[in-house]
Amino acid sequence: MDSKTDMSGEALTSQQVKEAYFTASQRQLVWTRFKKHRAAMTAAMVLIFLALTGICAPFLSAYDPTMAGRNKDYLNGAPTVPMFCDKNGCSIRPFLHTVERERSLKTNFRWVETVNEDKRRYVEFFVTGSQYKLLGFIPANIHLFGASEGSIHLFGTDASGKDIFSRTLHAIWTSLKVGSIGVFISFVLALIIGGISGYYGGWIDSILQMITDAVRTVPAIPLFMAIAAFIPQTWTAETRFFFISLILGLIGWPTLARRVRTHLLSERNQEYVLAAQLCGASSSHVIRRHLLPSFTSYIIVDLVISFPYMVLSETALSFIGLGLKDPVNSLGVMLQNVTSADVLMNYQWYFIPVIFFIALVMAFVFVGDGLRDAADPYSDISK
Repeated sequence: MDSKTDMSGEALTSQQVKEAYFTASQRQLVWTRFKKHRAAMTAAMVLIFLALTGICAPFLSAYDPTMAGRNKDYLNGAPTVPMFCDKNGCSIRPFLHTVERERSLKTNFRWVETVNEDKRRYVEFFVTGSQYKLLGFIPANIHLFGASEGSIHLFGTDASGKDIFSRTLHAIWTSLKVGSIGVFISFVLALIIGGISGYYGGWIDSILQMITDAVRTVPAIPLFMAIAAFIPQTWTAETRFFFISLILGLIGWPTLARRVRTHLLSERNQEYVLAAQLCGASSSHVIRRHLLPSFTSYIIVDLVISFPYMVLSETALSFIGLGLKDPVNSLGVMLQNVTSADVLMNYQWYFIPVIFFIALVMAFVFVGDGLRDAADPYSDISK
């Protein structure tokens, strides 16, 4: 009797699971499948972590990333890593050793560092430092950490004495902002152009597809080189920032526009569209309230997948000198410093931002792949 009850209970549970699966909304199905994608979930957590560090960069960093926060006495300084134990014993508080620097004839007058292990400098938390605006509007001057004496540079300093750790955190946020603005512009253009082209068809579709193909065939690098030649040198860093974001958005919409067009061409003759038209709905209402929501998950997937390409484009342009420049901190600007042989041979800590750049791009790629797989929830019904 008990075995029959257990079997009937298992059958009922299985039936309930199937009913829940087939009655779930598209968003619920996508989320359920996405959670099963371990690589995508891990990448999503990495992406959230990097985004939060970028947002809270002024608080997390010990110094101002611009020339105002530079350490003129520690140019091209090696990373100072906190420790808990040394030859003199252990401490519950992290500390640093005092570093003495001098130029040596044996090293062609490069800095030679001598560590004084008998003198400790303790790391302090929630210290008062330079003024900043958290989230862009909250005035504050409290930083997460600092040194009781001297300075602390977790990733070292560059040739001008600016803290690489502070610059890296701010660069992550700058690159994310450029990508967000570029993706938003391309998203709006893609929905408008792809929606009109797919819904109306005919000669309107032909003209818009000619424009789309023309934009897709324009070579990006020569275009940016031509634009860079006409950018006034008097432009501020903020103006250059928004201009680069605008250009990235204006050339990034054709792929999504084609996908929107393809979907609308196949959906515009469906019964629910005809019913809305018979009820007197306008064309913009049908596109906005009926056609586009029918494949929202696919649009979100395309947006996420396009993010790394925007970040890569900004980084590449800044790397070759056509994008953002100092004093703006972006990953591309920071990667400009790793091109010399002198850095490769003597200042390897300049490559630390490269690790964050790779992590950011790969996180977007894995999240995009996970969302792309999850956007087709019925592909594994039999599993």
